Amino acid sequence: MSQKISVLTGTLTALGAISQFRAVGFDGAQATVQGQKVAGVATVKAVDGDDIGVDMVGTTIIEAGAAISVGDGLIIDAQGRAIPTTGEINIPSGATGVASTAANGAILAGGEMPEYVFADALESAAAAGEFIEVLLRR
Repeated sequence: MSQKISVLTGTLTALGAISQFRAVGFDGAQATVQGQKVAGVATVKAVDGDDIGVDMVGTTIIEAGAAISVGDGLIIDAQGRAIPTTGEINIPSGATGVASTAANGAILAGGEMPEYVFADALESAAAAGEFIEVLLRR
């Protein structure tokens, strides 16, 4: 396992069980939806009601949920582990109606992307279950 350099570790109250080195949502629960927005990564394991440290800024250690290459943008899987993003954002041809001539065919709506990229891989993982250092995004 690698080092970590946490610049900001916040405290959240655990909502349910949380595994160490897994992503935690802003509600204090371990992440359970692929691509969800997260507050950070749990520094210790916890049970419901425990106050836990959550690395929010800097680098941290997280469990991989798949093979990861150095530099990959990372999202969360349904178990709170890091996985590579599913691909580039695109607008399929012919699938988006254009009501404005100024839009030139590209219309993006909403304030959040469908996958929240929370970190970039500083180390590779050959498979799920490995622990790697990541650079958290904000």
